[in-house]
This record gives sequence, structure tokens and C-alpha cells, in this order.
Amino acid sequence: MTRKKQNYRGRFAPSPTGPLHFGSLVAAMGSYLDARSRGGAWLVRMEDLDTPREIPGAASDILQTLERFGFEWDGEVLYQSSRQEAYREALATLISDNAVFPCSCSRREVAEAGLQGMEGPRYSGKCRQQRMTKTHSGAVRVRTHQEQIQFKDRICKQISQNLELDIGDFIVRRADGLFAYQLAVVVDDAFQQVNQIVRGADLLCSTPRQIHLQQLLGLTTPEYAHLPLVLNDSGQKLSKKTGAFPVDKESPLPSLIAALEFLNQPLPNETPGSLSSFWEWAIAHWSLSPLVTQEK
Repeated sequence: MTRKKQNYRGRFAPSPTGPLHFGSLVAAMGSYLDARSRGGAWLVRMEDLDTPREIPGAASDILQTLERFGFEWDGEVLYQSSRQEAYREALATLISDNAVFPCSCSRREVAEAGLQGMEGPRYSGKCRQQRMTKTHSGAVRVRTHQEQIQFKDRICKQISQNLELDIGDFIVRRADGLFAYQLAVVVDDAFQQVNQIVRGADLLCSTPRQIHLQQLLGLTTPEYAHLPLVLNDSGQKLSKKTGAFPVDKESPLPSLIAALEFLNQPLPNETPGSLSSFWEWAIAHWSLSPLVTQEK
């Protein structure tokens, strides 16, 4: 599936942990419309690193659903499971620059230290003075510093985070040997030359970590836009964990119109007669402006 590529390069990167649900559809639509309305490329990447959580057949089911809903992506789908060597090379760079250290602390030990960050217990720095060795196969953390990481989000405006105080030294390789999301996403965005990232606001807090890694690895920082989250009746993010139902592959238009409405976009006066007419309307009328956070 191809369209003419121009300077804008966006992407949608689902995890194959279950079928595509409405919250994921909203994220896919936001990134897709932003790319296509600006004449850009839209890539699909399957973030299948976390093998214990992966559901067999979920990746192909997600791609089939995207096709049924009329999404058209550029180039081949990139699977993170095929990118292990690239992650090892990135980690080797961090090791050579003394930007990381081995950590043997369990989650329980981190919690018992009693330090709180933006996402729960914050790492105390207990293993910070440890040096990496060639034989270490466990968890690896990135050193953080008491300086502000700042960026301007296209929706959420100015964001600032003190990584050491708000997050703490974070993991780039897990104790089980799997590479962490934060490292993989940075390496793959650079590899695919992604320069515009439109995704859910649940990842807003992760962005300063990714910018920190981009700076350490000498990579370009993309522009970011974090879409509002779809919540369930209990106020939780709609997800596979919270029992989100799959979208209906046999009747895509109602879900597409609902997603467009959720994103505060104008709706057609009449129900589109086809997927192509829906996308033509949605692309022509797309704007981030209705979603932009008003600064106080």
C-alpha cells in the first residue's frame, strides 16, 4: 500500500496484545489524518517486543482490521522483533558513553525505598555506581539528571519534566533480557525517519525519557502531538486490560464516524456511502485545533 512520500513521516505503532479496539482506532485515525492532510507518509510498526504479553495472531488481525477500515500505509510493516541487533547497537553506544548502569533491584525493592514519581515508585539510584560488564545480562538503567527536559506538544502545549525527580533512572533493558519500549521506540523512529508522532496522551509522560535517549544517541527529536484518551465508564483508559471490545470489522463506518466525532472533527451532513468517501471528507476537514489544550 503506497502513496507518494513527502517530508512529513508519521506512524501508527500498535502492540499485538489483542484486537484493535476503539481507543486504538482513535489513535490510528488521528495519526493517519494528520499525515494524509499534510501530504505525508504514514507507516505502520508492530511493537511486538514484549513476547510474554503478545497474543498469537493479534498482529495479523490488527493489520486486517486496518485494511477493512480503509487505512493505507506506506511501505512494509516493521516488526520490532526483527530489530534486536539495532537495539543491541544502541545499548552498546550508551554503555561506551557510561550513560547506563546494571541494576539488580526488584520492583519490591524500588517500592520499599519510598520514593514517589509521576508514574508510581521512583528508583532510588541504589546501583548507580555499578559499572557495566560484558557478562551482565540483567536489567540496565539510564542515568537521569536534575535538569528539565522541555518540548512543545502540538496539542498539550509546553511540557517540562525533571527526569531524575519525576521519573528516576529508567530501564532500557529488562531483567528478563528484553529491550524496553523506551529504547526500542527511539531507535525505530530514527530508523524509519519518523518526524511527526501523533499518539495517545497516555504516552505524554514517556516523551521526555525518549527525548533524553535521543539526545544521548545523537538522534533527531520528532514533533509530538498527544491525542485525548478514550475512557471507559469508570474513568479508566480504554484498553485491552480494561475489557475494551474489538471494533466491528464487518461494519467499519459507524466506528469511523464515532472516532471522528471523538476527535472533535466536523461530521459529514450525510452518512458517507463508502469508505473512500469517508476518508476523502475526513482528510479534507482534518484539524488539530479543536483538540489543542488552552493555556492558562
